[in-house]
Amino acid sequence: MNKIRASITGIEAFLPEYILTNEELSRMVDTSDEWIMQRIGIKERRILKGKDLATSDMGAEAALRLFAKTGTKADDIDLIIAATVTPDMFFPSTACVIADKAGIKNAWGFDLSAACSGFIYALQTASQFIESGRYKKVLLVAGDKMSSIVNYNDRTTCPLFGDASVAVLLEPDTEDFGVMDHIFQIDGSGRHHLYVKGGGSLRPSSHETIDSGDHYMYQEGQTVFKVAVSKMADVAVEMMERHNITAEDLAWLVPHQANMRIIEATARRMGLSKEKVMINIERYGNTTAATIPLCLWDWEKELKKGDKLILAAFGGGFTWGSIYLKWAYNS
Repeated sequence: MNKIRASITGIEAFLPEYILTNEELSRMVDTSDEWIMQRIGIKERRILKGKDLATSDMGAEAALRLFAKTGTKADDIDLIIAATVTPDMFFPSTACVIADKAGIKNAWGFDLSAACSGFIYALQTASQFIESGRYKKVLLVAGDKMSSIVNYNDRTTCPLFGDASVAVLLEPDTEDFGVMDHIFQIDGSGRHHLYVKGGGSLRPSSHETIDSGDHYMYQEGQTVFKVAVSKMADVAVEMMERHNITAEDLAWLVPHQANMRIIEATARRMGLSKEKVMINIERYGNTTAATIPLCLWDWEKELKKGDKLILAAFGGGFTWGSIYLKWAYNS
């Protein structure tokens, strides 16, 4: 019997309606369209507006759209994994809330926190459940409401992030398609350079943490940029070498959409032309866990069965890694 692998068999996204442009941002903080485009490559980002709307609302809507698109019944889902760093609350898990809102009654689930590497970490985790032979339909929801932890008075970070969620259906495959391999690493010293200081057990919420702005994300941009360029490119090239994949063999690089310069540097190290790199950072910004699946959703109609893809990400923690994926269907 051929090895069971986990294949993506459907993908659908939810993007909030509100578009925050660079022009509007320039009226909120000391920045400009030219400054943002030159340094980051982002033109606009989506922001979830409305009372009592959270990450689970985006995730549930993406899941419902996925079910309609693929003809999947909510009752058939065995497991749900939510990749996010902006959960609705500490507990219950956002996976629990999404399951309730999407009518999923026969599954168990959990959240996975790996910042911008969240999708690829969750994809590999979900794959192992499929490969066990016990799970037939796994729902992976990657999404973040980054606007909830962004300080819109901080000109260095507020242009970077947007809100979005993407739902992915994973099913068993015995034709040698799906998730083929992964390379993951972490370095906890990175916690000093990219983090949210307040609200956890180290610095519980208080008047002091609120007054100090400790519940907003903090990033040392230059440090993170240097490490991200090195690590994301390293694991992508290592994956190519491990499987003897040439630039000609590879259909697509699907990189985390954090910064155009990081994406370009990774592609150069891999010997890839820009035509083989999925890039949509200009329209959505950095949606953290959602960036890579948002690319797959954007390019779904161009993907062909058997296409070889390398997914590469770098995130807070530090977390980073790559996945080698063979696309399993024609749209």
